[in-house]
Amino acid sequence: MPRRERPLDEGESGLLRFAADLRRLRERAGSPTYRELSRRAHYSAAALSEAAGGRKLPSLAVTKAYAKACDGDPEEWARRWRAVAESEPHGSNDSPYVGLAMFQPGDAPKFFGRERLTAELLSTRNRFTGLFGPSGVGKSSLLRAGLIARTRGPVLLFTPGANPVEECAIALARLTGEEAVALADELKDPEQLRARHGHLVVVDQFEELFTLCRNEELRQWLVTALIGCEKVVIGVRADYYGHCAQLPDLVEALEGAQLLLGPMTPDELRLAITEPAAAVGAKVETALLARLMADAVGQAAVLPLLSHALAQTWQHRRGMTLTLAGYEEVGGLDHAVARTAQEVFDGLSARGQEQARRILLRLVTAEDTKRRAHQAELEADDEVLFALAAARLVVIDRDGVELAHEALIRGWPTLQRWVEDERENIKAQRELTHATQTWESLDRDAGVLFRGRRLANVPEGLFLNAGERAFLAASRAAEEEVSLSARRRTRRQRQLLAALAALVVVAASSTAFALQANRTADEQRANAAVLRAVGEAAALRSTNPSLAQQIALAAYRLVPLPQARNGLRQEDVPSQVLREAQSEVTALVVGPTQQQVATGYRDGTVVLTSLTDLPSPRTSYDATRHSGAVTALAMDSTGGLVASVSEDGAVHVVDVSLGKPRELTVLPVRAVAIAWQGTTLVTTDADGALSFWTDLRRDRPRLLTTAQLGLGPLAGLSFRQDGQVLAAVTTGRAVHLADVTDLRDVKLLSLTREFAGSAQFAGDGALLTTAGTAVHLWDTADPRDPVLRAEIPSGGGEVTSAWLGGGRVAVATDDGLVRLWLLGDGEPVEQALLRGHAGPVTAVGLTPQGDEVVTGGADRAVRLWNADPREPAVRICEQAIPRMSREEWEQYFGGLEFTPPCRD
Repeated sequence: MPRRERPLDEGESGLLRFAADLRRLRERAGSPTYRELSRRAHYSAAALSEAAGGRKLPSLAVTKAYAKACDGDPEEWARRWRAVAESEPHGSNDSPYVGLAMFQPGDAPKFFGRERLTAELLSTRNRFTGLFGPSGVGKSSLLRAGLIARTRGPVLLFTPGANPVEECAIALARLTGEEAVALADELKDPEQLRARHGHLVVVDQFEELFTLCRNEELRQWLVTALIGCEKVVIGVRADYYGHCAQLPDLVEALEGAQLLLGPMTPDELRLAITEPAAAVGAKVETALLARLMADAVGQAAVLPLLSHALAQTWQHRRGMTLTLAGYEEVGGLDHAVARTAQEVFDGLSARGQEQARRILLRLVTAEDTKRRAHQAELEADDEVLFALAAARLVVIDRDGVELAHEALIRGWPTLQRWVEDERENIKAQRELTHATQTWESLDRDAGVLFRGRRLANVPEGLFLNAGERAFLAASRAAEEEVSLSARRRTRRQRQLLAALAALVVVAASSTAFALQANRTADEQRANAAVLRAVGEAAALRSTNPSLAQQIALAAYRLVPLPQARNGLRQEDVPSQVLREAQSEVTALVVGPTQQQVATGYRDGTVVLTSLTDLPSPRTSYDATRHSGAVTALAMDSTGGLVASVSEDGAVHVVDVSLGKPRELTVLPVRAVAIAWQGTTLVTTDADGALSFWTDLRRDRPRLLTTAQLGLGPLAGLSFRQDGQVLAAVTTGRAVHLADVTDLRDVKLLSLTREFAGSAQFAGDGALLTTAGTAVHLWDTADPRDPVLRAEIPSGGGEVTSAWLGGGRVAVATDDGLVRLWLLGDGEPVEQALLRGHAGPVTAVGLTPQGDEVVTGGADRAVRLWNADPREPAVRICEQAIPRMSREEWEQYFGGLEFTPPCRD
């Protein structure tokens, strides 16, 4: 005999009345058992029993099935269900939209719009498939709620993290129930992955292999292990496509097996908006659907913002209808994320806000990607962490914490500002965290402690957890011990050298070998004397520059050591202030043919200054004005047109051919970078598409064509002088060379080995790229195989700008200095050190002959420098007054024959 149903709770709510009516419907149908109802309705007995339980409203589909199984009218019960749904309070966890978080396999019933691509992934016969797309396009959700949810059999899913072996072992342990530590040890042999898991392997956020994993051996392990598996799908951010090219085995595996994920089509987007609501018996107001389509169609990175806006709108729905008014109330597509995040942040105490800031900055990289952190690393109060998680800003699981989506970095101005202000500290923090984890994993092996420059470069003000504090304390203690040992060793070596020198002197009187040894000792003494003299010359530069330069020249003639060569640089370079503005200089370009310079400022102004008129200050004209800070300037090959772009993406074109600027047009496009291909202006938007503009002097510029490199967002562009090769810098700091001879068939040719923030072509195929503390010069005669010709160090500061031209390279740094290097057949020679700015030098350029340097700085000044182009000996001896005396020679080169560097 079937058991009696649990009595309904007491009360008069619509939900209880609805449950009671369902029970009466079942009684009128003869009180069939729930097992019998299950057979008729094709739903589980538990689901049907729960529908009449009165605890929560069943889904519309279950209600209609229940009614039909009891011979009721499904449509009548659907109307009754909607009436109850509209009268019930809105729950916070019943939303059919997932918000910022990625879809999980269990969210498959809510996942719509990617059916075609899901089917393509399921049906592919490729053993290895790469899914590429920009951030926010839905790669992770497609892999989880699309591919994995519809795959039969177990699926191994993980992200590379800082240690792909460990991440793979943890994921495999979840599937098998075994110990992750033992599995990690076994998986050190990459062939064991296939032996352990002969089914589908999905590696999401594959770009972590380049942003978080710093070990080349671990990177190669992952590629080797995956290539050996039965079937593999990897998800990669499009701007890291070039990084994949650095791994030859991966390139071979991906050949012909790449799937590019772009924005949803209008039909797909409509399904993604309306179907999740329909699945729970709700609907989207027509006006809201039209607005959402207008806001989102064609935007690749919009999906997490759209999902979050819909999730918020669900909480403000009217009955079971999502309305335009509710959407606007939560801030719409652009402001919903920022509003939610800011409300959570503002609701915390001052201490909680500081903790939230530290947590969020630990969950991002300097490349604006998210990273996973263990909770122990964060050392955060649960209250703060759970507040962020409750708002779905972060995701917490047993393995750690991470941002719900990278869209939070782009969509919340507060976090965006924190990241921008702390970018260098974030880099240092990531390096320190990784080193600490390595140190602890090796039982605090002293061999991995920071030493020397790495230790000195750790910035002040970093928030350290207990492990990082212990690591730095151990590093400083070890460094002090090394210094003490070095001082002891130096004393012993001096004593030994003195003894050896005495023995050599004794032996020299009797053997020819001793004569040779004596000559060697003379050379060593000369080297030592030269090095000592170079050091003393450096100390004299501020008090007696004439004598300092003569000492440096004499030292270089005696022994041409690199240290002596660098002592010949000019440090008293005269300069004049071309202009002092009301705002910081943010961009600068010098005309390729005419003597004029265009400067851009943080307040949005662009100013043209002539370099040919003699009076000082030089004549300047306002050329145009943007609504945001100017981010880049470029002149065409004739020097007659200047293009500028600002933070708001607007591109202005100005005619400067007659000396006085005349604004021609504002292009109907938004851009993040610009460059000239001869007299054709090229712009690139947030998706990395290239647009080629011509007829710029006419009333309406003409869009000649567009091209797509497939690299994702770009940070910079430069064309070789012949216009056939493009250097494209991605936001991931990779420099790609592309053949743009035929814009209908753009071909990626190569990738430089060094990461860079900018690139500039000059002369016949020379390419300059800027890294953090160095500048690299490349020969691109064969663009398929660029050859690194020279690496020029920054001298200590971070490179902020650099320029190549006229056989020279000017390198500006954030410590207020500019170094001018002379290029020749051998290694670059430092020609001059320019001092004068009161803060970081933000932009630098060279006149066409390379004899004058133009700089702009955070101190709002634009300066023109005239470095002496003559040979150092000519310049030094002309200024050597008085000449070096014999007594001074003895003081600095005692024991060496008097050879004055400058003779009368």
